[in-house]
Amino acid sequence: MKFVGEEDFKHQDRQKTGVLICNLGTPETYKTKDVRRFLRQFLSDGRVIEIPKIIWWFILNGIILTLRPSKSAKLYKSVWTKEGSPLLVLSKKLTEKLKMSVGDSCEVELAMRYGNPSMESALMSLKNKNCRKLIIIPMFPQYSGTTTGSIFDEVARVLSKWRWVPSLSFVNSYHDHPEYINALADSLSNHIKNNSPQKIIFTYHGIPKRNFDLGDPYQCYCQKTTRLVAEKLNLEDGTYITTFQSRFGPAEWLKPYTSDTMGELPPQEVKNVLVVAPAFSVDCLETIEEIDQENKEIFLKAGGEKFTYAPCLNDSSGQVNLLKAIIDKHLVALN
Repeated sequence: MKFVGEEDFKHQDRQKTGVLICNLGTPETYKTKDVRRFLRQFLSDGRVIEIPKIIWWFILNGIILTLRPSKSAKLYKSVWTKEGSPLLVLSKKLTEKLKMSVGDSCEVELAMRYGNPSMESALMSLKNKNCRKLIIIPMFPQYSGTTTGSIFDEVARVLSKWRWVPSLSFVNSYHDHPEYINALADSLSNHIKNNSPQKIIFTYHGIPKRNFDLGDPYQCYCQKTTRLVAEKLNLEDGTYITTFQSRFGPAEWLKPYTSDTMGELPPQEVKNVLVVAPAFSVDCLETIEEIDQENKEIFLKAGGEKFTYAPCLNDSSGQVNLLKAIIDKHLVALN
C-alpha cells in the first residue's frame, strides 16, 4: 500500500488539534438519481444492514434501489429548502458557530458519513492544516453501532492510509452529558409552558431489536436521556413516554413504535401532545417529514387536537455550548 505522506514538512511548524463534526448525510439533491446514489452507499454499510452480503446485494439492487428512490425523492423534495437539504444546511450553520466559539484553540471541519462533505475530504483538510491530534464527534448522542460505530469504522479506514497517524480522541456517546440534558430541557420548557401538553413523546430513531439483543446499548441510552430530561423538568410519571420511529423492513424493531403510539393516544383521551426527537442533532427528513407531518397526521386523524413538535437543538446556543464543553474536555485529555 502507498501511504499518504507529508509534503514540505517542517519540525518547527505549530501542530494543531482538529475537530471533526460528523453527521449521517444527505443526497446532493432530491432528484431520484441522487437519492438512489445516497441510499446505495447508506444501505451498503455492514453496520447498518447486518445481513449476509450476497443475500443483501440481491435484495438491495433487485428490489430496494428499484422501488424506493423515487418514493424517497418525493419526501426529500417536500422538506428541501432554497439553501438545500435541511440536515446539511443546519449542520453547516452549527459548524460555523462552533468555529467562532472555539476560536484559535482548534480547527473544525464538518463531515457526512454518507455523501458530501465526505469523511475522507474533511480529515484530509484537517491533516493539511497540520492537525496532529484529532477529536471525532459523531452527532449521535446515544451510541449505536449503526451510527457512531460506522463513523469509527470510516475514520479508521481513512487513517489506515496515512503514514503519520494522529493522536485520536473519539466521542462515542454524550447521552447523559449535563450540557446536553440542560439544552434539551431548556428547549422543551417554553413549549410545555405555552402548550400544556397532556403527554410528552420522546421519539428516537429505531434500530432492529436483534441489534439490541446482541449487545447494542442504544435503547438503554435513549431511556436514560428521557429519564434525565424528565428529572430536570420535574415531569410526573405517566406524563411522558419513550418511543422509536423510522423502522424499515419486516423485522421487529425497538418498541413502542412512534406511529402506533400516535394512533393509540387520542382514544385514551390524550388529545394534546408535545413531541421531541433527542437522537437527532439537527432537523432532517426524519423529523420534519416523518414526525411533524406524517405522525402529526396520524395523531390528528385518530382524534388528537393539538400536536406540537419541538425542533432539534440545531445551531442553538445550547448545542454550541454542549459541543464546546465536549471539545474542551478532550483537549485537556489530548494535551
